[in-house]
Amino acid sequence: MLTVLGFAMIATFLVLIMMKKMSPIAALVLIPALFCVAVGQGAQLGDYVIEGVGKLAPTAAMLMFAIVYFGVMIDVGLFDPIVRGILRFCKADPVRVVVGTAVLAAIVSLDGDGSTTFMITVSAMYPLYKRLGMSLVVMTGVAATANGVMNTLPWGGPTARAATALKLDASDIFVPMIPALGMGLLFVFALAYVLGRRERRRIGYLTLDEVLVPETETVLVAAGGGAGAGTDADAPKKSAGESGAGTATPMATGAGVGAGDGDGFQGLDPNRATLRPKLYWFNAGLTIVLLTAMILELLPIPVLFLLGAALALTVNYPNMAEQKARIAAHADNVLNVSGMVFAAAVFTGVLTGTGMVKHMADWLVGAIPEGMGPHMAVVTGLLSLPLTYFMSNDGFYFGVLPVLAEAGAAHGVSPLEIARASLVGQALHMSSPLVPAVYVLVGMAKVEFGDHTRFTVKWAALTSLVVLAAGILFGII
Repeated sequence: MLTVLGFAMIATFLVLIMMKKMSPIAALVLIPALFCVAVGQGAQLGDYVIEGVGKLAPTAAMLMFAIVYFGVMIDVGLFDPIVRGILRFCKADPVRVVVGTAVLAAIVSLDGDGSTTFMITVSAMYPLYKRLGMSLVVMTGVAATANGVMNTLPWGGPTARAATALKLDASDIFVPMIPALGMGLLFVFALAYVLGRRERRRIGYLTLDEVLVPETETVLVAAGGGAGAGTDADAPKKSAGESGAGTATPMATGAGVGAGDGDGFQGLDPNRATLRPKLYWFNAGLTIVLLTAMILELLPIPVLFLLGAALALTVNYPNMAEQKARIAAHADNVLNVSGMVFAAAVFTGVLTGTGMVKHMADWLVGAIPEGMGPHMAVVTGLLSLPLTYFMSNDGFYFGVLPVLAEAGAAHGVSPLEIARASLVGQALHMSSPLVPAVYVLVGMAKVEFGDHTRFTVKWAALTSLVVLAAGILFGII
């Protein structure tokens, strides 16, 4: 009964948000509450929610202060050189823009934190997508899938969880998987190229006007404030040879909006008031120290970002009024993301507290035919797709993986193979509604979660299958 209700709850949630019948926050709260009552455990709803909130509170705190920290870094101009480099590479060609999104997301993912990756990637790429009239779900889908592949890094989480659960060395799991993961990343780049070609066919081959030449280059970032909104003259134009007309036509995009624009897109010039060029190397050094401390786990990540945000605000904006203005500028993102995380706590709390997750996992493991025993590594890889999408990494790696490893051991399958196969589903996992970082991605990109899910799931699942196939081909799995 709990198995059926668990799958029904997840299916109801996904259908409602994909059909846009409910907002993600409302669905994350109301649907599990109703199902909790339906299983006869309504009296325990409060306990389940409090337990879920307690587990996700550190994550919510981390996201709150990380958004403030990176928002300030964007305001002061730390990432302007990266944006300029991307703009030079992309040259307003949709193919290059999408491929650049995948490359940037993969590079930034080296820090092992999905939220950081999405904040930097969206901040750099969002204005360009808006300016060129490109699909924003392409950006979120490519970024999430690239980050999902890179999430398998030993300090990213899943590999460490698999190693801990099965008492193995993380390097023994990860290093042999590098060729398969590399194939997965190459597939993401190829996918980005294909999606870019599709965007190019839709909107044409574009060129930016003279505002992007080095002498007067406009830096485009989605920051909380600043001067220098563009004008209609800044809009990109189709080249005459490819537009099908004899003259270049302005694109009807979001370029050049002012303060009254609803989506908050702004073209920010290099002389905006929030810049702190004299403190560039301080900010760069602070960010490097922060990320290094995060990788080395010198302090809990929420504490690191709390300290980093406080220090960044104090040094860059010593005036209290300026500090309040910077915090207010990013308050919208903070509220949206943290609210989504706490709403997700209701969903995960009910899913775990009622025992639905355990019954769903046990049912899936029990459904494996006896004859598949010698192929448990492949089975684990296939199961990692739905299981890591519908439950947290902790639930999968600490609850399900040991059972799969034990079943494999009975048929002579090495725990190392099981552990490696368990990493396959991470490309899909990063778009799960139970992953807080995905709400940073869709929130900053101003994309509906249902639209992102509908577009991304198929490509992310295909990427995971490519990793699995490569692992089998290379004899890793």
